Amino acid sequence: MTELDFAAFETEHRAQGYDQVLERVWPPDTTLDRHTHPFAVKALVTAGEFWLSVGDDTRHLRAGDRFELEPEVPHAERYGSEGATFWVARRRG
Repeated sequence: MTELDFAAFETEHRAQGYDQVLERVWPPDTTLDRHTHPFAVKALVTAGEFWLSVGDDTRHLRAGDRFELEPEVPHAERYGSEGATFWVARRRG
């Protein structure tokens, strides 16, 4: 993976029309039951690990992994024993 800093991530995603770019830090062992968001998401995991469940599919994501979600997609999140940090770009759908 090419080295990327937050400023470059933000610039790239704002150029793609994402209106909010931020860093999310999740505490260890956090679980978020099934929920939705009113925005599209593109994200890069920068530390830790978590499991993202969409329907019957669960992905184990670690530093360097990327994920995307469209608006209003039901999903659940479970964070590992070290928590997780990711950069996320959001765009209202």
